[in-house]
Amino acid sequence: MLPVINTEAQPVDLLIVGAGFGGLYMLHRARQQGLSALVIDAAGGVGGTWYHNRYPGARVDIQSLEYSFGFDEALQQDWHWTERYAGQPELLRYANHVADRFGLRSGILLDTRLTGAHFDEATQGWMAFTADGRRWQARFLVMATGPLSTPNQPDFPGLSDFKGQVLHTAAWPHQPVDLAGLRVGVIGTGSSGVQTITTLAGEVAQLTVFQRTASYAVPAHNGPLDAALEAQVKADYPGFRERNRRMMGGFGSMLPPNRASALSVTPEERQAIFEERWQIGGFGLLGSFSDLIVNPVANEMAAEFVRGKIRSIVHDPATAAALCPSHPIGCKRLCVDTGYYASFNRPNVRLVDLQAAPIEGFTATGLVTGGEAHTLDALVLATGFDAMTGTLLRLDLRGRGGLRLQDKWEAGPINYLGLTVAGFPNLFNISGPGATAAFTNVIVAIEHQVQWIADTVSDLAARGVRTIEATPEAEADWVAHVNAVAARTIYLNCNSWYLGANIPGKPRMFMPLFGFPAYVARCAEVVQQGYAGFVLG
Repeated sequence: MLPVINTEAQPVDLLIVGAGFGGLYMLHRARQQGLSALVIDAAGGVGGTWYHNRYPGARVDIQSLEYSFGFDEALQQDWHWTERYAGQPELLRYANHVADRFGLRSGILLDTRLTGAHFDEATQGWMAFTADGRRWQARFLVMATGPLSTPNQPDFPGLSDFKGQVLHTAAWPHQPVDLAGLRVGVIGTGSSGVQTITTLAGEVAQLTVFQRTASYAVPAHNGPLDAALEAQVKADYPGFRERNRRMMGGFGSMLPPNRASALSVTPEERQAIFEERWQIGGFGLLGSFSDLIVNPVANEMAAEFVRGKIRSIVHDPATAAALCPSHPIGCKRLCVDTGYYASFNRPNVRLVDLQAAPIEGFTATGLVTGGEAHTLDALVLATGFDAMTGTLLRLDLRGRGGLRLQDKWEAGPINYLGLTVAGFPNLFNISGPGATAAFTNVIVAIEHQVQWIADTVSDLAARGVRTIEATPEAEADWVAHVNAVAARTIYLNCNSWYLGANIPGKPRMFMPLFGFPAYVARCAEVVQQGYAGFVLG
C-alpha cells in the first residue's frame, strides 16, 4: 500500500534518483532531448559520493584529466584541475560547476529522500513517493544512486559502550573535525582507510590502525597538475577521450598496457618494468603485463613486487610482514596513495593485525584486541559500503504484480546489461550490478549508460512504445556472462565487495563486469538487433 498522501502526483518523463555525476548528466541529457525530468536526492547538495565522503585525505584514484566529463568540449577546455589526482573539495566544486554551468539546479530537489516507487499497471509508469507525502508519476524511473552510496555500518558488539567520538569515512561530518593531539583508532585499510591513515598520521598524537585484511597500495605521486601535460591533453581532448574509451577500464591511454606476458621476459626485465610503472604511479602497475589479471602465476609476480616494496619501506620487519597481503593483487580494489606504508615508520603510528589479535570488545575508553586494551579518544570506521545493491534494497521498489526488488534479488542482483531488471519495466539503473563501473573510470561508464538510456527513451517514443522490459531469459544469460568473464580472471580468488563478501548475510554473487569496450559494443548490438532481450510494450 502507498502511504497516505495529500498532494497530487506530479507527472514527469524521467524521475532521476541521485544528484551525483550520474544524476546530473542524466538530467542534462534528458533536457537536451526534450524530455521533462526531475532529480531528487536526500543530500543537501549535489555531488553524490563527493558530497558525502569528506574524510581526511579523500581523493580520486584516477587522474583528474580523465576523471571528468567529456560530453562538452567547452566544459573540458575551460575547467582547470589543480592536482594530478583531485581531492574531495575540488571534486565537489566541479560537480557544483557542472550543475550551474548547465542550469541544472531548477530540476533538482535536494533534502528529498525517496521512500519507494511502485510500477502502475494502469498508466504503465512509476508512482514514486517520499515519507512526507510528495509523489510523482514518472514514465521512467532512473536510479542514479551509485555503486558506493550506502555506508557499511558493521555491527560490532558493544561499540555503543565506547564513549569517545565515532566517525565513519562514508558519513563524515560536514563541520570541521579536529583530531589533532588525540589518540585515534582506525578500523579498516581499504581505499578510504588508506587515505585517512596517511593523512591523520601527521596530525594526531597516537594513531592505532586496526587492520582486518592487508591491502595493496601503489603510489599516486600526486602533486600540482603538470601544465605541459594539461596543454597536450586539451589540444586533442576528443581524441584523448576516444583512446581512453578503447581501454579496458575506460582510462589510461597515456600509459597503455604492455601486451607481453610476465612470463615471457627475464626476471631482470620484469623487475625493471614493474619499477618503471611504480615510479609513474597509479593503476598502471596492473598493466605492466597482459596477463596479470588472468594468470595467477603472473599475478603473484606483481604481488611479490609490491610486497618487496612494503618490506623495503617499512622499518619494522614484523609490521612489514603484517602489511603484506596474501591474496592476488587487484582481487580487491587496488589502493592508490602516497606515503601509506611509510606512515608506519612514524613513532606515533601502530598497526594491530586483527587476524592475529581479533577485537574482543569495546570499553568506555577504547577497545580490546587479543587481550590488550587500547585507549582511544576517537574511533574512525573505514569499513566501506554495502556496494552496488545496498541503496536499492533499502527502498520499497515494486515491479509488475507488486514484485518487491528484495524478493527478486533474494539470491543476488540478477539483471540485464547492468541497466534493467525483468519484471520492472521502464526502470533503469546507472553504475549498478552487471555493468562495468567498478572496473571503469566511473564517469566514462556513466556517460555511456546515460547516453544509452536517453537514446532508448527517445527511440521508444518515436516508435510509440510505452514500456521496455528485460526478459527473464536475457537477464539469466547476462548474469551467466558476467560470472563467466570473472571466472577467467583472479577476481574470484578472494573475498571482496565485488562479491558482497563484506556484508554479513549478503548473497555471494560477482556483481561488476570486467571490460568496458566489449560492454559498449554489446549494448550497441542489442539496439541494432531491435532491442534483443527486451519486450517492448
